[in-house]
Amino acid sequence: MIDIRPFASLGGANHGWLDAKHHFSFASYHDDKRVHWGALRVWNDDVIAAGSGFPPHPHDNMEIITYVRQGAISHEDSLGNKGRTVAGDVQVMSAGTGIKHAEYNAEKEETRIFQIWIIPEKRGGAPSWGTRAFPKDERAGSFVTLASGMDDDGDALPIRADARVVGATVKAGQTVEYTLGEGRRAYMVPAVGSVEVNGQRLNARDGAAIRDEKVLRVTALEDAELVLVDSANL
Repeated sequence: MIDIRPFASLGGANHGWLDAKHHFSFASYHDDKRVHWGALRVWNDDVIAAGSGFPPHPHDNMEIITYVRQGAISHEDSLGNKGRTVAGDVQVMSAGTGIKHAEYNAEKEETRIFQIWIIPEKRGGAPSWGTRAFPKDERAGSFVTLASGMDDDGDALPIRADARVVGATVKAGQTVEYTLGEGRRAYMVPAVGSVEVNGQRLNARDGAAIRDEKVLRVTALEDAELVLVDSANL
């Protein structure tokens, strides 16, 4: 089963400095049919104006992954961490028992990110933050794990969830495959480009909620950049 969720159907709000689209219920947007997908709770498509951002605010008991699509995001938190994550790279914050952070676009151009929240397997634990460079050429023609809570994904940024976040860049006409385990769910969004997933068209920034598909065959209709979350079915 593949449920295509066109970008135009997403909830959201434009705050001037932030143009946010929500794949799942978030803030003032609520849809009973789009509350979560397995352990995936939030997928926000954010466009942040230059010189603006999210002031310090708290989180707890959530795994928060930021995938930068354009520009860069600068992070500061109550643990003393500071960092700048650029396009194509990923940062992970495990909120655990509680953390306060700020995210700013300190660049001279707008920044575009996917912000992904995943429900942890257990509540609590010490909060943490990390970032990692994932050059796009490493993701050319295959899915590469960016963040994961699975034991076999040791090179990825760690999260405390039964889930993994993978990415791929695919040239027009090229096909990549991803094997989805029994009973698991996937959610995929092309950051750039249009693809077909098991014969169904998915345009840039559309979402595809997937279950009961053993193998995902993704063929690029044009050069594409893909992000996919594979998670347990809650």
